[in-house]
Amino acid sequence: MIYLQHALMALAAQALIGLTTGNWWAGAALGSAYFVGREVAQAEYRWIEWFGKGRRANMPHWGRFDLRVWPKLDQWLDWIAPTVATCALAMAMS
Repeated sequence: MIYLQHALMALAAQALIGLTTGNWWAGAALGSAYFVGREVAQAEYRWIEWFGKGRRANMPHWGRFDLRVWPKLDQWLDWIAPTVATCALAMAMS
């Protein structure tokens, strides 16, 4: 259910931008970027906690993309579902 909620929230943000500006791709970028950024930030915190001894300074620049901090399907779906939904709507509206 939460994946559907994330996609619906992203679509709502996209609709707000798309209906007011006519630019559905900008709306897709906004709706998707929020959830992508949120998940990347959570991955950074996991890396710092698990491998960085609790210090951000210990995290390498690639730490947020380390697959070891993305072990669960829901962490992937939390950003993939909104991205796919908003891109599909942007393509449909173009």
